[in-house]
Amino acid sequence: MRVPQPNKKEQVDPSVETRTNSAAKQRWVTQLSWLLTAIVIIGLASIALWMPEQVGAISAPAGDEMQGNNGGALGGLPVYEPQVTAEAIFRNTDNHTDISAEYRTDVIEYVVDSGDSIFRIAKQFNLKPESVLWANEDSLFMGVDYLSVGMNLKIPPTDGIYYEWKENDQLDAVAGKYNVTPDDILLWVGNDVDLTNPGFSAGDYIMIPGGVGEYKQWVVPVIPTGKNGAVATLSGPGACSVMGYVLIGTNTFIWPAGNRSISGNDYWEGHQGIDISAGLGAPIYAADNGTVVYAGWNPNGYGNTVMIDHGTGYSTLYAHLSAVNVACAVGVAQGQVIGYGGSTGNSTGPHLHFEIRYQGGTINPWTLLE
Repeated sequence: MRVPQPNKKEQVDPSVETRTNSAAKQRWVTQLSWLLTAIVIIGLASIALWMPEQVGAISAPAGDEMQGNNGGALGGLPVYEPQVTAEAIFRNTDNHTDISAEYRTDVIEYVVDSGDSIFRIAKQFNLKPESVLWANEDSLFMGVDYLSVGMNLKIPPTDGIYYEWKENDQLDAVAGKYNVTPDDILLWVGNDVDLTNPGFSAGDYIMIPGGVGEYKQWVVPVIPTGKNGAVATLSGPGACSVMGYVLIGTNTFIWPAGNRSISGNDYWEGHQGIDISAGLGAPIYAADNGTVVYAGWNPNGYGNTVMIDHGTGYSTLYAHLSAVNVACAVGVAQGQVIGYGGSTGNSTGPHLHFEIRYQGGTINPWTLLE
């Protein structure tokens, strides 16, 4: 006979318990995800309904109302109708277009004022200085340093040649001389050419747009006296005969004035030097060691002038001085005061006209000044 055993707690398989807990946990995560999703959807729906009212409230000034047509909302959305509190400015449609004042076809007259230069005048009219020079060769036949206050200049409408037609001129020949085509001349609107019967009469002034004229070296005359020794002297009452050198240059050139800026003309084909800012009475310095070969008045438009021969093939010229501080045939050292800034000769304002020459030919000072 089997003896009954006392009741024991039923033993559970551990693997079954683990799976049960995992399933319960997964159900809990799923329920939580659905709950969060519902919260997000409700939040977005609330924002969608709330935002239009807030936008309208922000856009509308205090006291204004958001109304649609007939006092209601247009298509369910509020419409803001601003209240005009100031007088509005209305512009009528105008189909007419004005041509820029800078575009012109006529030649105008300009009266030279104090302090003017070809460079400054040309810049004022948006032209190259050459174009102003070529249009006024009859007045400036000795160069741009012959510009004087009160002089009347012709200002062309565009860059090129302002030309007076001669009796026997031929269109092809004139165009070729100034490196343009006949059409460049005929089609320039300012020449007002009848294309059915093109031609010009003697005495007509025409514009040759883009034309290039002859460059002239308008400089004070130089008389070479040999490769060595005093290589150059100026013609004029300030010149002197120099048999040898008192001081020899270093082939380095310092600025001859306290300023290092241009006050008038720069160096170009029509102006063989630079116009350096120098006030009336400002000291002017020798750019390098050398021997003075010109000191005094020059009748060719340069006024009081000093020229120094540096004994190396180089010479320098200083013009429009108010006073000369050295004598001809004496030696000067680099940096020595040789004169004072002025506006003598053909000058429209105080400045220093400065040139560097090598064996008689001019050199752009910008390439040598230190």
